Amino acid sequence: MSLETMPLGVQRRASQPAPLWLAVGAALASGPLNAAAFPALGWWPLVFLGTGLMMWSVAGRTVAVAFVLGLIGGFSFWGTHIFWLTIYLGPIPWLALAGLQTVFYALGAVVLALAWRWVPTLWPGMWGRLVLLPAVLGAVWSGRESITSTWPYGGFSWGRLAFSQSESPFSPLVAWFGISGVTFLLAWLSAILVQAIRESGIRPTIRGIVASGATVLLLALPAWPVVSNGTFRVAAVQGDSDAGLFARHAPGQTLNDHIAGTIPLFGERVDLVVWPENAADINPLTHPDAAQALDYITQNMGAPLVTGTITSDAEGRTFNSLLLWEAGKGAVDQYDKIHPVPFAEYIPDRSFWYPFAPNLLDMVPRDYTIGSRDNVFHIRDAIAGLAICFDIVDDSLVRRMVSDGADIILAPTNNADFGHTDENVQQLAIARLRAIETGRSVVQVSTVGVSAIMAPDGRTIAQLPTFEPGSMVEDVPLSTVTTPATMIGGSADWAVGGFALAALALAGFFTRSESGSRRQAGRRRG
Repeated sequence: MSLETMPLGVQRRASQPAPLWLAVGAALASGPLNAAAFPALGWWPLVFLGTGLMMWSVAGRTVAVAFVLGLIGGFSFWGTHIFWLTIYLGPIPWLALAGLQTVFYALGAVVLALAWRWVPTLWPGMWGRLVLLPAVLGAVWSGRESITSTWPYGGFSWGRLAFSQSESPFSPLVAWFGISGVTFLLAWLSAILVQAIRESGIRPTIRGIVASGATVLLLALPAWPVVSNGTFRVAAVQGDSDAGLFARHAPGQTLNDHIAGTIPLFGERVDLVVWPENAADINPLTHPDAAQALDYITQNMGAPLVTGTITSDAEGRTFNSLLLWEAGKGAVDQYDKIHPVPFAEYIPDRSFWYPFAPNLLDMVPRDYTIGSRDNVFHIRDAIAGLAICFDIVDDSLVRRMVSDGADIILAPTNNADFGHTDENVQQLAIARLRAIETGRSVVQVSTVGVSAIMAPDGRTIAQLPTFEPGSMVEDVPLSTVTTPATMIGGSADWAVGGFALAALALAGFFTRSESGSRRQAGRRRG
């Protein structure tokens, strides 16, 4: 049944927007529903309800109304999802980051409203409205996420729909389609469900078949097979150190905590010891006492050590670094964080932003420099990809380490500033999805937790309680498998974004042409 052959009343009901008060309520409810899909609650099915409500709220709306609804839905999501920022930093950073992301969210809502208006003109038939229109809506949602994940200042990749699915039946799809691809599929399914409800002129059986068929088709995809090419015995140590921005202990305490956590492992046969980000809170490259401590650890463990520290170079630049330390040799390799967090680890365009919040920006007295070294270490017979803290959310860095031959991923992090909040488990969920996406084991070790080792299929090999000292000693699978996601790489972003732009451009052109034809016909009749 095409739109033209539907009864006039059904056409009007299908195209008319909901009452504004109801749309405002839907947009407001969509944010907390989507946020609840992420850890710690992890009620992943809610992502379809929250995303669908947001899409439905802007159907049939003008640009101005869609923007306002996007502001409501955007802040209700971001304000809830990253509320953990307030634990130590207070409300201003939370409001600033949530506010910026809300503006992008609102702009995306405007494009969603245009898709609702234009695309049915291009594809007026049943399959166009039930399948192709939802595909455009899903592509717009995914495209907005891709842009904000990379821009400005490297973007903020947190909160992408796919990151809510680490424990769901949809998690194996990231090995096939990557993070952006899975976001697109989730948004597409959400839009199909919305259309299946809105399209009362199409028989319920057909609507049910389309909605359920798309879901079953995706869930029927098998997990990508991962073949291990050996194991690597890793000792990961969580020192339970107050190593955050507001740490009150003397320098060296974090180092001592991790030494104390490693000494009980002396005599264990391991290939590598891994400490968290900034575990060596005294730079061993410039302080002989710290260097002797690392020599003591590596000699007694009979294995090299990867540890985080803060380094500087001859030009006075400061880096958030990982060192590969070997007994008697010192640092044999170094990785400097390529994606330091803007407004947390450095202030971009400091002279411009400083007058807006001088007291807050004074809390970041030094700016970490963007690193330029590769993000892999060659350790014995393995190649370890390196991700310091929020590096794990950066698609390009994950692709870079895989293309450089990484067969295991090390993710040292420091979550002390976020306390007992959802940030810790949200980051762990992202790391789990990276394991599945790349087909690589991920060793995430934190100063306070969550520390865990995950197999290439996302299965948890070992995990430590938070805010307790502890260690994990495990034989971790190595893998050099090539998943479809790593093969496609960033092409998925371009393909989804290109599809959305092309469809909207064509639909807009046809809509204008059709409107022009109607006006001419009206003048002739007049």
